[in-house]
Amino acid sequence: MFPIAPRFEPILRALNDAGVRYLVVGGVAVVLHGHLRTAADLDLVVELSTENLTRALDALERAGYQPRPPVPLWAFADPATRRSWIEEKNPQVFSLWHPDLAGFELDLLVDEPFDFDQAWQRRLDVPLTTTHAPLVGRDDLMALKRSSGRPQDLADVSALEALQQVEDDG
Repeated sequence: MFPIAPRFEPILRALNDAGVRYLVVGGVAVVLHGHLRTAADLDLVVELSTENLTRALDALERAGYQPRPPVPLWAFADPATRRSWIEEKNPQVFSLWHPDLAGFELDLLVDEPFDFDQAWQRRLDVPLTTTHAPLVGRDDLMALKRSSGRPQDLADVSALEALQQVEDDG
């Protein structure tokens, strides 16, 4: 069992209970892979099929999440809408917030950054206190973070490589 911030676990449980295929990425994934650092938001890659997105958005809506941008939550389910967002504004994530969780954001990647089915096969299921987290594999996470090129992401890659080296030497 791996403890994570209590505010993360209820949404993972809701998605799991709804049968949503998603992967935890971002800072929380770095923490779950063993590098302790702060992570204020939760980044997820949701498999973008219509059926899966319907389950995901229904679970998010029932849990009280609302879009940060001034668009309807269900706009995210439409592939043409997501494509126009990418072409016109180039957002990396669709941010959601909850009225009872000040300062917390749930970020859904707007596009699948890798072949989801292959990454799903490589995932780790990390047991948590009341549910589990389908965690993106370390190599997929490092590739995702390298591709962003942001300083924090590159620092995360270095930390994950160091963890891998310790495991390889151990």
